[in-house]
Amino acid sequence: MSRIGNNPVSIPEAVTVEVSEGTVTVKGKLGELTQEFSGVAIKVEEGNVVLERPSDSKEHKAKHGLYRALIANMIDGVSKGWTKELELVGVGYRASNQGQKLDLALGFSHNIVLDIAPEVKIETVSEKGKNPIVKLTSHDKQLVGQVAAKIRSFRKPEPYKGKGVKFVGEQLRRKAGKSA
Repeated sequence: MSRIGNNPVSIPEAVTVEVSEGTVTVKGKLGELTQEFSGVAIKVEEGNVVLERPSDSKEHKAKHGLYRALIANMIDGVSKGWTKELELVGVGYRASNQGQKLDLALGFSHNIVLDIAPEVKIETVSEKGKNPIVKLTSHDKQLVGQVAAKIRSFRKPEPYKGKGVKFVGEQLRRKAGKSA
């Protein structure tokens, strides 16, 4: 059984946490995030955020750990930020960006142009002899993950040659080809 909800979340000096009726607001140097909550009591005391559940029912236990993790991610996001890196593996696969528009060449008959949310900073790195890399940075962990998953969904890595869009450091399950 997980007891993650019992751990207090420490608040760095540059971050402020406000709890009002059913919402938590976290402000920091990188931005501001809000989260609605129910089923738990959230208190800010002595530089820590403490969550308490009213009972040991299954629903209250689940929400206890969930909201503790969400608040910890919000505090990390507004103080340090979140980054995801995607690697384009394949001959002729390219990525470029102009502002918030990401242009991907993934072997289809046309390029894919994707408008990225303004909260997410995007950067493309193309070095000769290496696979192109797309870096996504934001203070909102959910938004970075959602945008990265959307980009990955255009061409998921296939198991035989490993071609496609994958996360940097991701281990792919490879299959053996047909034996002659």
